[in-house]
Amino acid sequence: MSQQTQAYTSESPADLPNLAGRFFEQHSKPGIFMIHGEMGAGKTTFVAALCNKLGFEFQGSPTFSLVNEYLSPQNKVFHFDLYRIKNEKELLEFGFEEYLRDGYWVFIEWPEMAKPFLPENTCSITLEDHGDHRSIRF
Repeated sequence: MSQQTQAYTSESPADLPNLAGRFFEQHSKPGIFMIHGEMGAGKTTFVAALCNKLGFEFQGSPTFSLVNEYLSPQNKVFHFDLYRIKNEKELLEFGFEEYLRDGYWVFIEWPEMAKPFLPENTCSITLEDHGDHRSIRF
């Protein structure tokens, strides 16, 4: 998964399905992806576009449940929002490591606390809000 990082511009949320398609052109196999960005940068909205491209109806942010699972016979997606996690112990208590098995799509918002548990081949997606547009790098 050691692809070179590409930068894209999003002028509006309507651009996100196209950008999700570009993401899957570069990352055609499941893996673990850290989603970086400030509050309001569009992390959850981009994950929604990714899930929709994979054929799943997005359920919303897992801010309070910590993880949303999307299952189908062909695919499995885990979407984490670790904003409320205070320490590594909390991750271990809810079984975070069990979700990191090969063959699944794993998208992790606010991944800082999870870094010690993530494999070396974990990729990053970074979103930045520039006021009139957003930049997305993956």
